[in-house]
Amino acid sequence: MSEPRGSEGQAPHVPVLLAEVLDALAPLAGARILDGTFGAGGYSRALLEAGASVVALDRDPSVMPHAERLSADFPSRFKFVPGTFSSLDELSDGPVDGVVLDIGVSSMQLDQAQRGFSFMQEGPLDMRMSSAGESAADLVNTLDEAELANLLFAFGEERKSRRIASAVVAARATAPISTTTQLARLIEKTIGRKPGDAHPATRSFQALRIAVNGEFEQLVEGLFASERLLAQGGRLAVVTFHSLEDRIVKRFFDPEKGAPTQSRHLPQVVQEAPRWARAGKALKASPAELARNPRSRSATLRAGQRTAAPARTLSYAGLGVPLSRGAA
Repeated sequence: MSEPRGSEGQAPHVPVLLAEVLDALAPLAGARILDGTFGAGGYSRALLEAGASVVALDRDPSVMPHAERLSADFPSRFKFVPGTFSSLDELSDGPVDGVVLDIGVSSMQLDQAQRGFSFMQEGPLDMRMSSAGESAADLVNTLDEAELANLLFAFGEERKSRRIASAVVAARATAPISTTTQLARLIEKTIGRKPGDAHPATRSFQALRIAVNGEFEQLVEGLFASERLLAQGGRLAVVTFHSLEDRIVKRFFDPEKGAPTQSRHLPQVVQEAPRWARAGKALKASPAELARNPRSRSATLRAGQRTAAPARTLSYAGLGVPLSRGAA
């Protein structure tokens, strides 16, 4: 969820942790970078201005005006390809020197009430980034109570998921829940709200959005696609916006963090050569950036540089990916 990425007729906004992302992908002059989550093109524009060539991907058709502007400004160094970053190695038309991924919903999407991402604005309960497939309303109105509770717990870490699911099932028996504010009011009425706390619907809306868009699957597949695409020395920078995503990225870069402890009484497993080097500590927004953009408070950047070790086969093991509708 980047800082607002702008909309038609507005000046573009600077995405979160921009300086840190550019530093993680440096050197940029003459480099070829794949921006897997284009949005309104904040990262792409900065990369182009730093001298890189950019191939950008996005599954949201509403980003096309932003892509067209960059194509006009940098006709020989910018290319836009519709698609999801989970297939970035297939959509890239050649090797690249770096990949940047900005995971989650953008502020541009949050600010468009008709997209149904925000509980702060009246809109259809949609949340689909690609405007295709199952919507949040479909899940809210068709999942049984246990499935819905499990989804809210696993994807939103909502501790009161069972109470919310019970209230949703009771309410939809009278009429379908079809708008963002309808669901948000129901959740607030069900679990209450303390002064100063985040809106009580925050975690539930996060969970529904993640489920609708397959965000954890997209993230895992995009990470492994980046590993396949990047040759030795290639750089990967990933910006996440909540702890579940960050845990996945952290364990992807350093699988030993998620590996079970080996018993000294059993044969020792031979450790494979690392696929990523220079995967340092997570970076957070500076006080100056937080003052400019409070939405950056949850942003975390992790980056690494590809080694010569062959790419792994895609696996969810050890990454801490929540079960899609697992037991609460």
